[in-house]
Amino acid sequence: MRDQEEGRDKRAIVVHYRLSAPPRKVWRALTEPRLLESWLMPNDIEPEVGRRFTFRTTPAPGFDGVVKCEVLKVEPDSRLVYSWRGGLLDTIVTWTLKLSSTGGTDLRLEHTGFDREHSATYDMLNEGWRKKAAGSLERVSSSLD
Repeated sequence: MRDQEEGRDKRAIVVHYRLSAPPRKVWRALTEPRLLESWLMPNDIEPEVGRRFTFRTTPAPGFDGVVKCEVLKVEPDSRLVYSWRGGLLDTIVTWTLKLSSTGGTDLRLEHTGFDREHSATYDMLNEGWRKKAAGSLERVSSSLD
């Protein structure tokens, strides 16, 4: 019962993106290190279950600038799940891609597992996923051949 109670105390960021590029291009923007870096952070991702990778950014108090990740699930052009651990965070990121009726991508991001006491980090990431990521993902994915 305690695990269920703790789970209810967790917060999640859920964002829906409507992108003009088809899922195969959006998938590339999510899984190719150079493309992912161009809209998010430097990384060494490989979309293989069990693969560990890192994102690197500017350090801040209580955070060394390294996000340690592990790929948990891969369904090419459809779903990507990885852990996201950095500073005091131990969370999960899930990307779900679906072909839209216009030939683009309906993309859903779920970033789950935020403890209530990490509200400043939650707020910062929530704003980044909603504002910065949307435009950057559209720019990168729509520019691909």
